[in-house]
Amino acid sequence: MNAKGTVHKYGNNIDTDVIIPARYLNTADHSELAKHCMEDIDTSFVNKVQKGDIMVGGANFGCGSSREHAPIAIKAAGIDCVIAKSFARIFYRNAINIGLAILECPEASDKISDGDTVSIDFDTGIIYNETKQEQYQAQPFPDFIKEIINANGLLNSIKSRKGN
Repeated sequence: MNAKGTVHKYGNNIDTDVIIPARYLNTADHSELAKHCMEDIDTSFVNKVQKGDIMVGGANFGCGSSREHAPIAIKAAGIDCVIAKSFARIFYRNAINIGLAILECPEASDKISDGDTVSIDFDTGIIYNETKQEQYQAQPFPDFIKEIINANGLLNSIKSRKGN
């Protein structure tokens, strides 16, 4: 399991209201949520994000409300992985539950710049900044989290175990 893409970088305390503003929470349509992802902090994000890109944040990424819409909007926008110094616990759990890969790595969060090309090996936790030719080490996912992400979410993972 790997990812490679262009980085979209944000700072500390990126809350769920910034990720997907509350005015758009009246829909469960993932593609509609994606159209408004990050718009209050980065109006150009939805026009420049490409499938497979990487989002990098600072400390306490995903703080605020417990809305599942935030990681859904990020994933639906095309982001394959979010790297941050730290995540709000409920965002971390929601991200894994919907199959969005997220890695905590303070060094990568500090050293990666907006626009860098980054590749990630989820089996080893190695994050490689191809632009700067630097390597950072995150904690690799345990097998049960890899299974959830590979299945595109917790519900799919449970269904595949049941053989449905």
